[in-house]
Amino acid sequence: MNCDSGTMRGKRAIRGGRASVRSTLYMAAFNAMRYNAVIHDFTDRLSDAGKPFKVVVTAAMRKLLIILNAIIKTKVSDT
Repeated sequence: MNCDSGTMRGKRAIRGGRASVRSTLYMAAFNAMRYNAVIHDFTDRLSDAGKPFKVVVTAAMRKLLIILNAIIKTKVSDT
């Protein structure tokens, strides 16, 4: 959700969707950042680029969700 009006650009926040799914993904992203090599390398790259921690965690959540959707679609878990 953004807080924009006219030419003013405000801070964005994650609010939409189901809170239970969002909180589960948040905790899963922390474990993936620590133990999953793909997501760990991805978050290290974002951190080295100077992204704030919450942005890195949110990106990890999205990356994890994309991976999980691909696993469900193809019924193959290579990662």
